[in-house]
Amino acid sequence: MPHYLVAIHHADDYDASREDEAMHRAIDALNDDMVAAGIRIFVGGLQPVGKAISVRRQPDGGLLVTDGPYLETKEHIGGFWVLECADRQEALAWGRKAALACRAPVEVRPFY
Repeated sequence: MPHYLVAIHHADDYDASREDEAMHRAIDALNDDMVAAGIRIFVGGLQPVGKAISVRRQPDGGLLVTDGPYLETKEHIGGFWVLECADRQEALAWGRKAALACRAPVEVRPFY
């Protein structure tokens, strides 16, 4: 079966302290449902984008290491699941549940 990334996106200024107990229960229930369905391969939450470190290859072949995200965007991945689903529609159904539980935009993308 194919694997899918279900990624939660947070704004740059996302404040995890605004998450309430109801949201945590909803995410826990979603994780329990994924395990029960046998589709969850991996799950992980990420620390704020300010904790990121980027490594860029330079024209001379060297590497530049800098604090901060690689991309300058208004949103970054805040957490993700790797799911094993029968097809795109099943993965999208879980993505919808993730968007509701996390109260955030979600991206669903297949792996090669």
